[in-house]
Amino acid sequence: MSKALGLLSGGLDSSLAALALKRQGIEVTCISFVTPFFGSGRAQKAAAAMDIPLIVQNISAEHLEMVKNPRYGYGKNLNPCIDCHAMMFRLAGRIMEEQGFDFLFSGEVLGQRPMSQNINALKSVANYSGFPQRILRPLSAKLLPITPMEEQGLVVREQLLDIQGRSRRRQQEFAQEWGLKEYPSSGGGCLLTEKSFTGRLHDLFEHQPDCTPADVELLKVGRQFRLSPRAKLTLGRNEDDNTAIRERLREGSLLVRACGISGPLGLITGQPDEGDLKAAGALVASYGKGKDFEQVTVAISEDAQGEDATLLSVTPMNRKAAEDLQVK
Repeated sequence: MSKALGLLSGGLDSSLAALALKRQGIEVTCISFVTPFFGSGRAQKAAAAMDIPLIVQNISAEHLEMVKNPRYGYGKNLNPCIDCHAMMFRLAGRIMEEQGFDFLFSGEVLGQRPMSQNINALKSVANYSGFPQRILRPLSAKLLPITPMEEQGLVVREQLLDIQGRSRRRQQEFAQEWGLKEYPSSGGGCLLTEKSFTGRLHDLFEHQPDCTPADVELLKVGRQFRLSPRAKLTLGRNEDDNTAIRERLREGSLLVRACGISGPLGLITGQPDEGDLKAAGALVASYGKGKDFEQVTVAISEDAQGEDATLLSVTPMNRKAAEDLQVK
């Protein structure tokens, strides 16, 4: 029995690719990668439903460095899909060699995405991965050149599929036929394709090119304000955001809160000067009950308990000025 290791996002295509091979009697294992831009939740749910073993691997640091400077560039937003797929195949290929799998596979469909899943892009992904002769795309295999796995009898080509294009009709038909009852809608799942998030990421790359996965995680919280080229404020919108801000307080960052009135928490990161601290305080005051006062006292501290806090008296910033500073 041959053994295959597949990339599983948990979406319909990657799930069907796994089932197409499992139905041939191939021993299928899948792998899901975790980065600041996507997680493994959907893959874990899909693998459990299909009764397929799943390997989960966090590649946050390595993946972030690739996103900063992809060889094949970006898609519509900051999504380096060709580089990303190649990286995942490359990392999966190491596991393939270490654990004795025969080949790799994915749920890529020829022509489904015009930039990253045309014939040339699929070739580029395979070549850049370092394992061009050991990658199979079961959903479109009959439309692609025959692979060594098919020639060697590890896979029966006649039992693979010939899906192409953007329509999901045939995938949905196979899902019904093969008993795949639950799967997410198409698209989504990767923050790098979302314009609202990539605006924040652009700002981070521009002002902090040495940013870490922890810096990227902070982009998911609350509102973001660029105080200056040196410093940024993350401002909570609700209690969940405030809790997340407390959890992300780390050495070198500062917590900002209004004294004696309700309102959001703020987190200053970077290298703030006195002007940045005053602007941060004015923003915290503006988005809380402090907007109704002429002056508000804010506390700026290095710890969540507010010990040894610096107190500043600030004028709440008017909303137009605040919106001009907001990163969108």
